[in-house]
Amino acid sequence: MPSLVDAVEPGSSTVPSSSTTPYGGDTPPSNYGPSSSDMQYYYQHLYPFKQIFQWLNHSPKPGRDIINREFAMAFRSGAYKRYNSFNSVQEFKVQIQKANPDRFEIGAVYNKPPRERDSLLKTEMKPMEKELVFDIDMDDYDSYRTCCSGAQVCPKCWHFIKLAMKVINSSLENDFGFDEFIWVFSGRRGAHCWISDKRARVMTDSHRKNMLDYMNVVRDRNIEKRLNLVRPLHPHLSRSLEILKPHFVEIILREQDTWRDDELAIKSLATSCHDKQLSEQLKKLWTNKPGRSSEEKWKDMDVIASQLISSFPKQRQHDYLQRLRESKEDIIIQTLYPKLDVEVTKQTIHLLKAPFCIHPSTGNVCVPITEEFSPEMAPKLIKLQNEMDTNDNQVQRTSLQPYLDMFGKYVNKLVKQELSSQKRDREEDIKSSIDF
Repeated sequence: MPSLVDAVEPGSSTVPSSSTTPYGGDTPPSNYGPSSSDMQYYYQHLYPFKQIFQWLNHSPKPGRDIINREFAMAFRSGAYKRYNSFNSVQEFKVQIQKANPDRFEIGAVYNKPPRERDSLLKTEMKPMEKELVFDIDMDDYDSYRTCCSGAQVCPKCWHFIKLAMKVINSSLENDFGFDEFIWVFSGRRGAHCWISDKRARVMTDSHRKNMLDYMNVVRDRNIEKRLNLVRPLHPHLSRSLEILKPHFVEIILREQDTWRDDELAIKSLATSCHDKQLSEQLKKLWTNKPGRSSEEKWKDMDVIASQLISSFPKQRQHDYLQRLRESKEDIIIQTLYPKLDVEVTKQTIHLLKAPFCIHPSTGNVCVPITEEFSPEMAPKLIKLQNEMDTNDNQVQRTSLQPYLDMFGKYVNKLVKQELSSQKRDREEDIKSSIDF
């Protein structure tokens, strides 16, 4: 994925509107794209500038973390303006409202304010830190989902994203000890995880790449390529497998019915078996009895394996079934384990769309989410305009408010922990100075 996440294509159409929406009812069209006046309205009345400012600053008072922070703006014309920075929440709000971008993106904290870049030597500007971020896109699951493809998404295939969030959350907490992270809906087909723990923010590019190497187990989700994991599994993979396994039958075999197509099942599922004779028997069965469901084909693997080993000594039977079980575990991990966008994570300078931006194609608000979220729950700008019109412009009475509350609670906790950490550091410095 390029650094211009979900970029607006030059010349893409938009629907003119104002605070009085041209659409009746509460359900806007699925392909609604906000106009320039829609965005002006949103920035003027709804965007949570103060919360975003404090989240990125880790303090209510302006400091280096926000003053030296890069913001980039993307416009419907195709223009893209980097190296913006702001000294206060008021300046942040005024400048975004004045520029009225389709969206804006968040970059690194530099050693100097990014807006001074043109007056400095290129070598003088150095990125110091940024939140560790992960990006998961639905189209990375296209090999295994049958309900949708590409940018399309529905509640069924969103189960892939929910499971990805579960796996990543577990690893962040159990393997790395992070607890200050939040997920944000991309606005169309994916989710972004922002990790704000201080240890995560100060990671070098090398550290970020090492973490990717640890987390990014399934790098090639080619349905015809067999995953062959080394046993015993790493504890992270064992834990991930336990998270994924209970959902495999319902999602892959029933909802998606991934291997209903016999040719695909012969080319991928049959060849994923550890034993050549078993693979050949499965291919023969599915050729002679076409149209079997994925769940039936999954069971066929056990049935034929049992027939093949009926004459084996007991220990050899056990070893054979163990290898079959491992093959099936590899398939579960290959189909359901999250695949991460490498470029988004590994570079400190990479820019990513800010929370609460509006997706330019769908009109969805990029709201913070939990594992219970599904894309149809996302507030649309046009619906928010309707709600504001009927509620005397009271944001707290719109469908955006629960997400503002969720984000506000997260930011308050983050700021409180950051200030406590800074206080402890100062006390330790004083104590060390006295002891010396």
